[in-house]
Amino acid sequence: MAALGDIHPGAGAVPEAAPASPGLPDIARARRLVIKIGSALLVDEGGLRTGWLRALCDDVAEWRRRGVDVILVSSGSIALGRRVLDLRAAALTLEQAQAAAAVGQIRLARAYEEMLAPSGVTTGQVLVTLEDSQDRRRYLNSRATMQTLLALGVVPIVNENDTVATDEIRFGDNDRLAAQIAVTCGADQLLLLSDVDGLYTANPKTDPDARHIPVVERLTPEIEAMGGDPVSGLSKGGMKTKLMAARTAVAGGCAMAIAEGSVLRPLSAVASGARVTWFLPEGDPHAARKRWIAAMKPRGELVVDAGAARALADGRSLLPAGVAAVAGNFLRGDPVAIVDAGGVRLAQGIARYDAPEARRIAGLRSDEIAAVLGYEPRAALVHRDDMAVGR
Repeated sequence: MAALGDIHPGAGAVPEAAPASPGLPDIARARRLVIKIGSALLVDEGGLRTGWLRALCDDVAEWRRRGVDVILVSSGSIALGRRVLDLRAAALTLEQAQAAAAVGQIRLARAYEEMLAPSGVTTGQVLVTLEDSQDRRRYLNSRATMQTLLALGVVPIVNENDTVATDEIRFGDNDRLAAQIAVTCGADQLLLLSDVDGLYTANPKTDPDARHIPVVERLTPEIEAMGGDPVSGLSKGGMKTKLMAARTAVAGGCAMAIAEGSVLRPLSAVASGARVTWFLPEGDPHAARKRWIAAMKPRGELVVDAGAARALADGRSLLPAGVAAVAGNFLRGDPVAIVDAGGVRLAQGIARYDAPEARRIAGLRSDEIAAVLGYEPRAALVHRDDMAVGR
């Protein structure tokens, strides 16, 4: 049972035309929205549920017309592929699951492309594994790719790379993957489309006294104890994985909602007041990322000149031209302290170059770097989005 201070009865999303309830997220006003789609919504015994998917894509196109960045984290590749390959076993071997994913992924990506293209929406497929979020280099590469796709107006279709992932490098469910993607991309809202309309005090399918919880302000042990086991034969995730996803999302400043997704145009349904459970974020994504960077232990130090120090104070990135000296043996993706000539700490950020490369380009103008490194350089040594300014 949740503490009374953590539950607000009767609250939820509201129609676009109505004012949002104070302090509650509103999907109609999202800036960057991640949508997780479960296998059971996409695939049934007859294969891909094209009518439902087309209606979802109509919603996605509408949100894009409003200027919202949309990322889809889509399950369904294995469920779709196993039907194409006629793999009827209740439990697939790893090799069978990977084969099913290889067949299903291409069909799933094509379905999204064909249904969004008439609305002028371009899609791109992004396949990731748990290693991509744990390794700093891969994390930076994934983040840069996603940010570029969004800047170009593309709707990324993200899935776990089941064709190569083994148990050791798997998320294992797309609820947690979606939360990681939301944090990686700085999304302000995450919507988990599921076969339930939110969190209950008990399993509503087995307990008639189970009560719906509209808003969770804080993830307490009592709330987390409400997680159950998966109830769908096609889905790997249950409420327990959704609560784990919520912990990741809200800590990254992203509001998360669990909504029943089988209705046509589920985003419009949520925006119009359909019953959901909202998990409120701890601050905003930008502030959460800055706190995370500031809390890391630096692996090196960049000494900057007076001009660079002024640029940092004005909220600009650190360019190689403003670096006077480099200390430490850090790698790309490691945290580094940024100090002035007197050793006063000005900021901390994520390095976009290894220490040996940083030493080679320190003090150089941007147009001089390619000749030294032998490849087209990144503009900043530490980008302002990867920097927490202050002591």
